[in-house]
Amino acid sequence: MSTSKETIAYILEQLEPLDVRSRPMFGEYGLYCDDKVVAFVCDDTLFLKPTDIAEEFSSAEHLAPCYPGSKDYYSVPKDKLADTNWLQGFVQKTADVLPAPKPKPPKKKRG
Repeated sequence: MSTSKETIAYILEQLEPLDVRSRPMFGEYGLYCDDKVVAFVCDDTLFLKPTDIAEEFSSAEHLAPCYPGSKDYYSVPKDKLADTNWLQGFVQKTADVLPAPKPKPPKKKRG
């Protein structure tokens, strides 16, 4: 089962006005905040990256792989998606503690 576009639209709506976008990735979606990958959406479930601040928002009982063979991420219970203050705080604070993305090397000119 894959994630529906309606689920992605709903999650993005809940996260407004944060600087958040989604991108199709590996047949599912990656969620970016401040240009950092903070989460994945797989099978209509939001999975946030484990960070030092995650325990402020969730507990180990919500750790689960987002796809077979992945490391554990914090799965967001469906009822928590409606709690915009909680969700926005979790996503923004996750982005705040993640390192900045590495700059991409310049493309080589064909010559």
